[in-house]
Amino acid sequence: MRGPAAPTSPGPWDSHSEALLKTPALTTEAPQPTSSPNLAAWPVAWRATDPATRPATPTATATARAEGGADAAAKAGRRGTADPVKALMHRHRDLCERAVDPLEIAAGLEAHGVTDRTAARFRHRDVFSLADELYARVPRGDRAPARPSGEEGPRAGWAGWTLSALAPGAVAALAVAGLALTEGPVRLAVGAAGVLGLALALAVAVRRGPLRAAGRTVPAAHVWTLWLLAYAVGGDGLLAETMTGGPDEPWDITPMPLLGLALAVAPAAWCAHLFASRARRRLAASRGLDDFAAGTRPLLLATAALHLAALAGLLSLTGFTPGALALGGLLLLARLLTVHGSPDTAAAGLAAACAAEALALAAVLAARLPGCDLLAVPVHALVDNWGTGAVPTLACGAAAVGLLAHATAALSRASAHAAP
Repeated sequence: MRGPAAPTSPGPWDSHSEALLKTPALTTEAPQPTSSPNLAAWPVAWRATDPATRPATPTATATARAEGGADAAAKAGRRGTADPVKALMHRHRDLCERAVDPLEIAAGLEAHGVTDRTAARFRHRDVFSLADELYARVPRGDRAPARPSGEEGPRAGWAGWTLSALAPGAVAALAVAGLALTEGPVRLAVGAAGVLGLALALAVAVRRGPLRAAGRTVPAAHVWTLWLLAYAVGGDGLLAETMTGGPDEPWDITPMPLLGLALAVAPAAWCAHLFASRARRRLAASRGLDDFAAGTRPLLLATAALHLAALAGLLSLTGFTPGALALGGLLLLARLLTVHGSPDTAAAGLAAACAAEALALAAVLAARLPGCDLLAVPVHALVDNWGTGAVPTLACGAAAVGLLAHATAALSRASAHAAP
């Protein structure tokens, strides 16, 4: 049997683990293999090597993934005389005790800066293997509830949140039909009721299912979202009137793109569900953070492309505009980032799109002041060549591209898919 290996000298690595490995030289006896390793039992052999040093740490005789006595002894031998995993376990004991599976520990360790290279210093091939051992070694009794299986968990309550996601489209369709059948003050009342009902339906849709982001939403993001939706309805007409010296009278309202966006809430919820469930499944199958990230990036791109395809189909039925398509992509990416722990970035992307649209209107109005004609030149050039719809398309499209670039990095981290 191979004797205990000499502890390696720690190299440059992250600050969370460096302090844990700076322990005095420890000596223990090599463990003996057992026929059926007990994951809850870790025999301890204490022997002081010097009065001035601390007592030796316990030697591990099994790991969470041990399949037999030979495997347990081999892994214990590789662990050597020092047991830095024990110190790491105490440092993150709350995380390990609350976790309901090793994946949550892996995500938490990554959030604290532990990488696969760091895990190698703990004599593990990656963070997932290190998390397996931590999960096995920390006693939790009955405090940790069992997590639903991979098939049961994502589908639990799917009927309820699917109906919630369909509600905005239904309310918007009823409102558009009411506007088409009424005139005068009645039409105005129907429009106001439709706006209120749509706002309530959207609030319900984002509070259930895969679009739910409990405690993570930035309040200002709601304001930016309302601005973007309002501009999709009347922004182009207002810009056209402003460029011709108005507005002197009510400008054109185009509610049909808003109907397409409302109908697209259901496909967006299912795309978010597919992304979360597939990412979680890939997290369970990956054996390294780099491996997980490499598989999650194309999954995110496929999710965004699938949503845009569904949105384009719905907009072609209700009233297609490039600005509405860009807005739909922006809203999905902002919601995914919010759900998976990056609400500030999502709010910043929405705010940037709002600022660009507001700046275009402000530039046209400011150009009416003496000597300020040049302020409106970029807007006039854009509208003359591409129409008023170019402003929301450019504003929302640029913000969406920025959020997508950030999401490919942020949502490919294991910590983004830990349970909130």
